[in-house]
Amino acid sequence: MAYQALEDIHTIVVHCSATREGQWVDAHDIDRWHKARGWSGIGYHRVICLDGSVEQGRDFTRRGAHVSGNNTNTIGICMIGGLDDEGSPKNTFTSEQYQSLLSEILNIRTFTGGSAVNVCGHRDFSPDLNGDGLITPDEWIKHCPCFEVSEKMKEWGL
Repeated sequence: MAYQALEDIHTIVVHCSATREGQWVDAHDIDRWHKARGWSGIGYHRVICLDGSVEQGRDFTRRGAHVSGNNTNTIGICMIGGLDDEGSPKNTFTSEQYQSLLSEILNIRTFTGGSAVNVCGHRDFSPDLNGDGLITPDEWIKHCPCFEVSEKMKEWGL
């Protein structure tokens, strides 16, 4: 089991559970899904439920399993939702979820001692296929988390 020092955290990665709008899922469910894939347990460090409640996943000191090849020195936060009724990507997140996400980002930055901790979405780890320095929607491997994290950060003044 790999561990990481809190002061070495440099990135918070926001994810979605890719579940349909209004479908109640929690950290226990995700833990079960990840174990069924053969993982040691839930890959995310925090889960933000539909009502905005925040549930513990992995401890921050344990390396996550949420962005293939980029789990070292990152914290993974999963927001429940991200799909419409047909199963297509959609920003389905509640204002309570966004408030909790903001609180978690601020708390993590306090724990790690770094306001410079970067915050991005899972899709931002897609490859830059055309080499222009930007990850555009046509290059995304996944839509996760189904909203533009950088825009939300600007909205919050972070």
